[in-house]
Amino acid sequence: MTKRRNARHWDAPQLHGDHPRPVTRREFVAQGFMSGAAYTVGAGALSMLPASALGDLSPDIDDLRLNTCQITDGAGKIPFICFDLAGGANISNSNVLVGQSGGQNDFLSTAGYDKMGLPGDAVPGLNDANGNPFANFDLGLGFHFDSAFRRGMLASMTPGTELNVNGAVIPARSDNDTGNNPHNPMYGIALAGAKGSILTLTGSENSDSGGNSMLPAMLYDPELRPTKVDRPSDVVNLVDTGDLVGILSKADATAVMESIYRLSEAKMGRVSTQISADAAIKQAVNCGYVKAAHIAEAFGGVPIDPALDTDIVADDGSAIFTTAEFTDGSRSAREFQKTASVMKLVMNGFAGAGCVEMGGYDYHGGARAEGEVKDFRAGRCMGAVLEYAARLGKPVMMYVFSDGSVSSNGVIDNSTDGRGKGEWASDNSSTAAAFFLVYNPTRRPVLLGGTPDQQALHQQIGAMDAGGSVMRAATPMANNVNLLVNSVILNYMALHGEQGNFANLLSPNWNHGLGSGGQLDAYTAFEPIVSGTIATPV
Repeated sequence: MTKRRNARHWDAPQLHGDHPRPVTRREFVAQGFMSGAAYTVGAGALSMLPASALGDLSPDIDDLRLNTCQITDGAGKIPFICFDLAGGANISNSNVLVGQSGGQNDFLSTAGYDKMGLPGDAVPGLNDANGNPFANFDLGLGFHFDSAFRRGMLASMTPGTELNVNGAVIPARSDNDTGNNPHNPMYGIALAGAKGSILTLTGSENSDSGGNSMLPAMLYDPELRPTKVDRPSDVVNLVDTGDLVGILSKADATAVMESIYRLSEAKMGRVSTQISADAAIKQAVNCGYVKAAHIAEAFGGVPIDPALDTDIVADDGSAIFTTAEFTDGSRSAREFQKTASVMKLVMNGFAGAGCVEMGGYDYHGGARAEGEVKDFRAGRCMGAVLEYAARLGKPVMMYVFSDGSVSSNGVIDNSTDGRGKGEWASDNSSTAAAFFLVYNPTRRPVLLGGTPDQQALHQQIGAMDAGGSVMRAATPMANNVNLLVNSVILNYMALHGEQGNFANLLSPNWNHGLGSGGQLDAYTAFEPIVSGTIATPV
């Protein structure tokens, strides 16, 4: 079947007849009335600053920085970046392959794929007109060959980067059109050791999660509440070394800040606040001066603007984005700026984890072309993260989720952007999934399991039935978003060989709900890719 739709600008607000008028900010973002933004979890595993660029704090103050104030440039953790696609985006099968209980290659029925927008002549198991299998594993994790996510990622990546990428998909239901899904894993990633020198958490919204979806309530820690970052100027303003560094050399400015700390510390030793928390208050004040000295030492004269990073933006064909793509004022340019701002902080060790919120993914009820255009844009941003990690020679874990999902009614959009695929007709939480990709600079991450059949069950953690609905009993997280977050935290820890500490990480606050021993192994995708501290390249 084919059906023509009146042309509409894909970034115009979505007015769905079956949806109430948007009221909350989350609803405005999901339906495209407002652009999404970005947030990071401060915690730096890695600093890209060369040793020659770093001055030296005095040994006693550097010891205070590390041990008393816990101001670090990295805790040896893999950078973590997530994408929150607000509104209920398609992830399953038109993008990431999701099969039955045997894994991604245990294909669904034709009707099941039709439900997820794939016509009968373009289903996994068949080839396209050029002989390319629709089930494509160039990225390790299986994607549909014509997936907009896949096409977007490859457009941002240098050929060969994909050889060191692998991933896993988790079929899991979540509610449609609501910000009440506790999808956000960032507080748990911070608990797993992502501690940074500038930020703890930062976000695009003035909310506890900093993004569209909520965080699990039991992970909430008021000290981790996010600070906003969504453009290059925000990155620059995060590190303000003040006029002193412009007047003096970096070394002299650092010495001045150290002297201010010493004067403050001496004064603090002679007075009392007359408050029971006297010692804690004094330590907080003193650590503030220690941090000021550290910022002057580490960042004085060092450019951190992502727009000036020639790996990110340049016009000679060498960068991820061109100047026009990055600055033309379009919706794509805003998303590229947000992504660049987050990955600059995370991948360079100024922050350890981050999430880019992208709005307008409630794209059902119109031409398929709209979903393809927006998914390709998201893919460009995902690919930018993987490519930037490759250029810096650093690992990264990238997680993608959305609140709910969509289904197709089989009507085909034969427009250029529609690509002969089924239109998205309605919300449908039964087709939902989340996935993560891992880049490892030394080799493609290795799935657990001694045989291909066993590895397939670690690459797809859960299953759909033949008709294309999530099998709710397949895993604990298939019907529980809190446990989906827990499984992401588990997999992050497993990349460091720390999955044995998973239960202790979340207790005594709550029961993680994923079982123990072999059950946890079943929900873990990869062998560790790092152990101990990640070395900083010189």
